Amino acid sequence: MALESTFRHLACCLHRLHDALNAIEVTLGDKPPNDEAAVADGIERLVLDIMGTLHDTRQGALNAQAAVGRPVDLDMARRALATCNGSFHDFEQQFASGLASYQQLKELARLGSARRAWQPWSATVSQEIEQCQPLLHEASMALAECWQELAEHSGQTSISIRTESLGQKILAKGAHEAVGSSSS
Repeated sequence: MALESTFRHLACCLHRLHDALNAIEVTLGDKPPNDEAAVADGIERLVLDIMGTLHDTRQGALNAQAAVGRPVDLDMARRALATCNGSFHDFEQQFASGLASYQQLKELARLGSARRAWQPWSATVSQEIEQCQPLLHEASMALAECWQELAEHSGQTSISIRTESLGQKILAKGAHEAVGSSSS
C-alpha cells in the first residue's frame, strides 16, 4: 500500500472510532428522565475522558498524514506517528480498563435488571461499547501498517551524487621557470 493511502486509512479508522464513541455519548444523553444513576454519570465521565484522548490520537494521525503528502517529510511523519501511537495506547488502556471493563459492563447490566426504565438504555450502551471493539482492532492494525510503511520508506532513502569532471588548466611559462633555476 502506498505511504499516503496507509496514513489516510489510519485517519479514517480513527474517525470511525470517534463516530462510535459519539454515538455512545448521544445515547448517554437519552437516559430515563427524572431518574439518576451513578453508573450513568460514571460512564459519561469515562466517555468524555476517552474522547479527549482520541482527539489527541486523531490529531497526531492527521499531522502524520500531512507529513507524507507532497513533499514527503519522513522525520515529521515519524514524530507525528509517535505522538499518535502514544495517545492511541493511552486510549486503548482507558477503553479496556474503564469503559469496556468487565466491572463496567456488569454494572450496566445490573442497572438494566434492577430498574425497568433503565433496561433499554443500559442494553443500548452495552451494545455500542461492544461495537467499538472491532473498530479499535482495525485502528490498531492501521497504526501498525503505518509504522511498517514508514520503516520501508525510511530504508529506501536514496542519495544521488552527481560528479563533474573539471579539467586542470596548466599554462607553460618559460622553460627556465618550468625546470627551475640551476645556474646559481
